[in-house]
Amino acid sequence: MSLFKARDWWSTVLGEKEEFDQGCLCLADVDNTGNGQDKVIVGSFMGYLRIFDPHPVKTGDGAQAEDLLLEVHLRDPILQVEVGKFVSGTEMLHLAVLHSRKLCVYSVSGSLGNVEHGTQYQIKLMYEHNLQRTACNMTYGSFGGVKGRDLICIQSMDGMLMVFEQESYAFGRFLPGSLLPGPLAYSSRTDSFITVSSCRQVESYKYQVLAFATDADKRQETEQQKLGSGKRLVVDWTLNIGEQALDICIVSFNQSASSVFVLGERNFFCLKDNGQIRFMKKLDCSPSCFLPYCSVSEGTINTLIGNHNNMLHVYQDVTLKWATQLPHIPVAVRVGCLHDLKGVIVTLSDDGHLQCSYLGTDPSLFQAPKVESRELNYDELDIELKELQKIIKDVNKSQGVWPMTEREDDLKVSAVVSPNFDSVSQSTDVEVGADLVPSVTVKVTLQNRVTLQKIRLSVYVQPPLVLTCDQFTFEFMAPEMTRTVGFSVYLKGSYLPPELEGNAVVSYSRPTDRNPEGIPRVSQCKFRLPLKLICLPGQPSKTASHKLTIDTNKSPVSLLSLFPGFANQSEDDQVNVMGFRFLGGSRVTLLASKTSQRYRIQSEQFEDLWLITNELIIRLQEYFEKQGIKDFACSFSGSMPLQEYFELIDHHFELRINGEKLEELLSERAVQFRAIQRRLLTRFKDKTPAPLQHLDTLLDGTYKQVISLADAVEENQDNLFQSFTRLKSATHLVILLIGLWQKLSADQIAILEAAFLPLQQDTQELGWEETVDAAISHLLKTCLSKSSKEQALNLSSQLSIPKDTSRLKKHITLLCDRLAKGGRLCLSTDAAAPQTMVMPGGCATIPESDLEERSVEQDSTELFTNRKHLIVETPMPEVSPLQGVSE
Repeated sequence: MSLFKARDWWSTVLGEKEEFDQGCLCLADVDNTGNGQDKVIVGSFMGYLRIFDPHPVKTGDGAQAEDLLLEVHLRDPILQVEVGKFVSGTEMLHLAVLHSRKLCVYSVSGSLGNVEHGTQYQIKLMYEHNLQRTACNMTYGSFGGVKGRDLICIQSMDGMLMVFEQESYAFGRFLPGSLLPGPLAYSSRTDSFITVSSCRQVESYKYQVLAFATDADKRQETEQQKLGSGKRLVVDWTLNIGEQALDICIVSFNQSASSVFVLGERNFFCLKDNGQIRFMKKLDCSPSCFLPYCSVSEGTINTLIGNHNNMLHVYQDVTLKWATQLPHIPVAVRVGCLHDLKGVIVTLSDDGHLQCSYLGTDPSLFQAPKVESRELNYDELDIELKELQKIIKDVNKSQGVWPMTEREDDLKVSAVVSPNFDSVSQSTDVEVGADLVPSVTVKVTLQNRVTLQKIRLSVYVQPPLVLTCDQFTFEFMAPEMTRTVGFSVYLKGSYLPPELEGNAVVSYSRPTDRNPEGIPRVSQCKFRLPLKLICLPGQPSKTASHKLTIDTNKSPVSLLSLFPGFANQSEDDQVNVMGFRFLGGSRVTLLASKTSQRYRIQSEQFEDLWLITNELIIRLQEYFEKQGIKDFACSFSGSMPLQEYFELIDHHFELRINGEKLEELLSERAVQFRAIQRRLLTRFKDKTPAPLQHLDTLLDGTYKQVISLADAVEENQDNLFQSFTRLKSATHLVILLIGLWQKLSADQIAILEAAFLPLQQDTQELGWEETVDAAISHLLKTCLSKSSKEQALNLSSQLSIPKDTSRLKKHITLLCDRLAKGGRLCLSTDAAAPQTMVMPGGCATIPESDLEERSVEQDSTELFTNRKHLIVETPMPEVSPLQGVSE
């Protein structure tokens, strides 16, 4: 490789923020002076056309004012510029400019000026063609062997070749199988067009074949073409080069031979007229442009190839003869005669760097100017450095991007839930039934200390709870302002929400001196909705399908004091039994033991136990906090209700599978419906009507099937959403029971919630089952792993819907079993070690072998059996049976 740089003979930068490509550069005697001197014509995507005649005073000078002969704004983007004999009746050269929807041909002329400004140049529009299709590129030549004039062929973006015989449009042909346009060139010796298709094949089409082929009125072949009438466009020869081409150029040795050069993304090829490869060269760097030209040696061709490493290589056939460095990445390269200097290399970059250079070896020597030297006083430098460091430290403390002490005080968000229902319920379009659905008002207050901008308040509640308004916007809030907004919440569906907690999130921007637009921040607050919003007092029931018992360490509390709004006046004496009836229709009974420290919750549906159980624990904690008792604790010592939980998982998964099947059937019927429509449309358009052969009956039946399947898909989606909501309620209950069972901390419960409730919405693309299975598998292979060998196993990075739920249920059972045998939940790095800690109660260690794991799974299946009555089965002599309940 040569280290010599391209010698800068003349250069300039075109415009500001303009873009150029390989077709935007052309060298020719466009003004027809006849002295053999070329002009540099450049067009840009911004629509500017410029013509230069470089005349540097000395080598390396930049552009002077008189070097720019002409600059005109054509408004439309310029895709390509070419110079040829494009006007009938004359053999003078004219300029063809290709726009995306227009082809314009101009004459360029100069007139002598009467003052010292010199010759004045102007362009005159000779003719233009408005294109019906978006153009990509063009080529020109003496198509069909015409003498004394050039014809133009334009390739559109959809693969149509449009031929113009100067002022008139000749014909248009679609290239067969065209998908994306490629580079296009014309070979005058074989009278054919050569391009590279999207199949990465070099293809050659004879001009005569194009001219006599059937006219391209539309993209698809007509029925007459398929039947064989008319000429069909066939390719002359093809060659598969295996890569996309950047450019094509054709160079003739003499009248009897020519070569087709194709620049690929990694190679450049030299082909014969018949498509056979003469030679090819594998390139070391990614090319950007090229230009073949005849060599001084007999029978060889030189090729200039620019690449993305700012290099310009000169090849003689396949031999690298010279390498030179350019100051930019060229996208177009040309060679011409400028100012009596032959062989000037003109390069153009995509951002408008135009340079005329030559190849030489004269070095460019640069000597750095001498710097004034003075003696350094290191003591003064140390003092100055310490002062600067002190200033930087003080600024970071007091004038940071945002002072630390003020962040939390900028905006305070508070929410207050009204203790009473709205006098007029705001519930509309409810689906609960005969019950009157109440609504409650929530007020959110914003208090800001400083100036804030772009304040947006968003409120979220769990469906089927809905809000009358969930978005509020404030453009500006001055310091020390208070804004209050109100909205109502009510139950819309006939099923229960998984949570009664709402969330108000405020996003805002606080402007600072350094950032007037403001620094984005988010504040939020949570509010709890009352139980009576979704629940009414009901008749207690002593029998139910699902029961669970919560143990406490304090004496029982009267249920009337815990739930004052749900007391049944007719049974005031039974203070240890209370019934709840949800607006959806389900019932829950709560019982408190008079002698022991137990509470029992029972219901006909497993997921309905969650809200009352959670509400009971929260109200018990609040009750004992008011009494000043801080050591209150709840526990759960019964069997984990995994079988009931698994039934809800199976139901949810069954609805997902059913939804996939329904969508596949709907897609098949839609394809069938469109196919019948096409057949009917063909029959109706036929000039000789044919019998419908019951196609109309088939269309009507298919239409009814499509409508019924669409209704079934919508119904299944509604059922799936309700099932997912019930599954979330049951998941909350299972997490609560695991936390009470193993006395987990808040951080460990948060890990369980992140593993079991990763999704707010369940979709076909990403469902609950595969997400939870991946999360639980991660816990089993990290903090709950048996050995280091198990930790080394990697989980799959792709989540897809499983075939069934057996694997998920096995992992959930294994998770509970390992928690029971001493495992602890932790996300820190030290938790990856095998667990040796044993929980109180004489639990065994985690097994180390696969045989032990299988035995554990058998034991766990016996441990978590299907028990409808989830009452403690272990002997507890200090606890008496619950009074008022049949055991």
